Amino acid sequence: MIGPVKQGSPTDEQTREATGNGTGPAVASGSLALVNSGLFADASNFDLRYVLDYDRIHAIVGALRTLGLKVVLTSGSFDILHEGHSMYLEAARQFGDFLIVGLDSDEKIRARKGENRPVVPQMERLRMVTHQRGVGLVTLKQTGHPKWALIKAVRPDVLVATEETYTQDEIRELEAKYCGRVEVLGRMATVSTSARLREIIMANPAPPVSKVNAGSARSKLASATRSGK
Repeated sequence: MIGPVKQGSPTDEQTREATGNGTGPAVASGSLALVNSGLFADASNFDLRYVLDYDRIHAIVGALRTLGLKVVLTSGSFDILHEGHSMYLEAARQFGDFLIVGLDSDEKIRARKGENRPVVPQMERLRMVTHQRGVGLVTLKQTGHPKWALIKAVRPDVLVATEETYTQDEIRELEAKYCGRVEVLGRMATVSTSARLREIIMANPAPPVSKVNAGSARSKLASATRSGK
């Protein structure tokens, strides 16, 4: 079960919205029938859970609220998924009935962290997060999106963030205009993705070029230069 569900009978359109993109198997009328279908199933159901269009997400959230569900939103890069990510997502899910996760796109991460990041491309990161227990829906946050575009589309009951995400002034504005409340979680990992990458690089340094190989390479270059190759 994903939480308390009202016993009313949603309309056909609400049922379709709550089961994802409308391409999943048909379900019986009645809200309880949705619990093991589409976005509510134990399976990852990536094709249903990955929703790129924010207007579509807004419609799904409306259907979820018709069912009496509390919606939680969080965001992040989730590059090289590790224990801290899993613990963070599990903690976020505890604040409500349905968890939506916005992943930073490859372009957005490169703009913030440099050309060498992310290590894992966005579609793989999306799939990995979808496999995490309790994640109901995933989407991408693009560089071209207006400020807080996903938050404004979802208007979550609870917005979960890490300590460095928002200032106190921003939290007050978010709670006044766009969400029920903001919950700030501390980092739960014993190591960050960046630290893990440094460990990998240090454990696998590039092999030194031997003097013999270097001399051979210089000889081949000189020979090619003399012959005009």
